[in-house]
Amino acid sequence: MRKWERLLSESFRSVSALAGRLGLGAEEERRLEEIGKRYPVCVPGYYLSLIDPADPSDPIRKMSIPGCLEASEGGSADTSGEADNTVVQGMQHKYPNTALILSTNQCAMYCRHCFRKRLVGLSSDEIASHLHDMAGYIKAHPEIDNVLVSGGDAFLNPDSRIRQYLRTLVPIPSIRFIRFGTRTPVTLPQRITEDDGEILDILREYSHTKPIIIVTQFNHPREITPEARKAITALIDAGCSVRNQTVLLRGVNDSAETLSDLMDSLVGAGAAPYYLFQCRPVEGVKNQFQVPIADGVRISEAAKRTMSGPAKAFRYAMSHPTGKIEILGPWRGSMLFRYHQAKRAEDSGRIFSRPISDECWFSDPDEIA
Repeated sequence: MRKWERLLSESFRSVSALAGRLGLGAEEERRLEEIGKRYPVCVPGYYLSLIDPADPSDPIRKMSIPGCLEASEGGSADTSGEADNTVVQGMQHKYPNTALILSTNQCAMYCRHCFRKRLVGLSSDEIASHLHDMAGYIKAHPEIDNVLVSGGDAFLNPDSRIRQYLRTLVPIPSIRFIRFGTRTPVTLPQRITEDDGEILDILREYSHTKPIIIVTQFNHPREITPEARKAITALIDAGCSVRNQTVLLRGVNDSAETLSDLMDSLVGAGAAPYYLFQCRPVEGVKNQFQVPIADGVRISEAAKRTMSGPAKAFRYAMSHPTGKIEILGPWRGSMLFRYHQAKRAEDSGRIFSRPISDECWFSDPDEIA
């Protein structure tokens, strides 16, 4: 067993196992344990060490330890219409040139803000099981020029499975680049740095043929530890580029100072800021983490005033069933939006406006004029 596998096997997988370390009272432990039965708990010791146990509002704690608001009503299981975009079990084709593969339902840590809470750590019904069929679909649709291997966490697949994906996808002529979605540089960097070098050797081998992009998710500056920096550097040395998608989360990074520090620190670590995503109204997430869109614009624009140029290259956007919508900012009493990517061709690049209010999401796609 490799070191990272041992560390993963030693993860804390119940609230009761965490209670003593976090100073939970008996009643709080009981309530959070009930939530953990519905939405699984998994916190590696490494990530747990980043939490200040004396601070019940610690941002690292909010992302990894169940909170009482997870039990509140509201939200939906599939906020981006993923079921409607599934073309082969485990593979989605929402945008013309991109195929998305749900390669596993496992993660090194079960983030409390996860937008796939319906399946991560629970159900394998939507997970890829027939790579041959997926490759056949891609070959039959040459407009697909890139593949995102996601999950769960793509790097929770064994090295042999990662090699199989690359061995299958890289030779397809229409594919220009491949992305892997993983939060292991954040939650368990030892997956990369303590893997006997095999995963890095695999990435190095195939990155010489086609670009490989690692898409990760750092949400707070304290996640950028020496161990995380070492993992990012190792991925870059293996020929990959590393890009970061941050989620705007209430009580975690919803201040200009925190966001500015995060983005500048990412650039310093070698991970390019890519998106700042509006948190989705997921069941068990909506009431705890969402920030109103108008507040998100104010925070991100204030943060940019103190960021370096490369740090402010990200787009503030929401992944909506109709497409990836960039949130541009206020204009004449309304909020301006633009389709950065669109499911329907007629929406591509379209700019539209909505009155400014305290809403956090567009609940009905038909409301978008």
